[in-house]
Amino acid sequence: MNALGQRGKGWLLGALLLLLLLWGGAGEAMAQTAATNGPASVLPFRVTIDGGQAAEDLDPAIRVLAIITLLAVAPSLILMMTCFTRIVIVLSFVRSALSLQSTPSNQIIIGLSLFLTFFIMAPVWERIDRDAIQPYNAKQITARQAMDQATVHLRAFMLKQSRPKDVELFVELAKMPPTPPEQLPLRVVIPGFILSELRTAFQMGFLLFVPFILIDLVVATVLMSMGMIMMPPMTVSLPLKILLFVLVDGWSLVTRSLILSFT
Repeated sequence: MNALGQRGKGWLLGALLLLLLLWGGAGEAMAQTAATNGPASVLPFRVTIDGGQAAEDLDPAIRVLAIITLLAVAPSLILMMTCFTRIVIVLSFVRSALSLQSTPSNQIIIGLSLFLTFFIMAPVWERIDRDAIQPYNAKQITARQAMDQATVHLRAFMLKQSRPKDVELFVELAKMPPTPPEQLPLRVVIPGFILSELRTAFQMGFLLFVPFILIDLVVATVLMSMGMIMMPPMTVSLPLKILLFVLVDGWSLVTRSLILSFT
């Protein structure tokens, strides 16, 4: 349990480092490792304007508001940069293909998606912990260097799962010169990665729908041929789809396919 707790703390610190990098990459704040000017300071950075000239420190209340805002959007930022998007969409397609309205519930789907995300992203988090968090805790590198090291591994994961066409779209829209993939900024890699994840998730969802649509067609044709026009086909097809899904061990197949799709 102690080892798991230390690993969880390492993942949380890595996520916070990445969020700080995104914050600084927007051009609104710069990370600093030096001590702040007074005891009333809350954040270890100063807002810069006019080409990098340091402005006066913000009011502590505004800094607290900035931290609260960052923490509010932190889950969304982290989840969109991992495999969570593909997993939760595919699982939602499974529920729709089975014609089940609320079974399994949204809480179960999101919970399963989160744990599968932790499982798939574990190697990436471990590399971030080894190359960024542990050296930073040992005071061997600065915070900025730690964030750069963490970004390298996360960028490599996203680029591996992204279609070149999607990344090139945002490179073109950003009017960037030809740049090696490992030097692309996150503001280009992240939206390209999200588009690729959406496309892959919908492709997998379509393949999931095909066998269940065939069952619906067969049931509807049989009922029509028997003259049972008033009976809804869903009444017969729903238990048949559930039976088929259980017999082929559908949840294990879907989970296996999702995990293997990231290898």
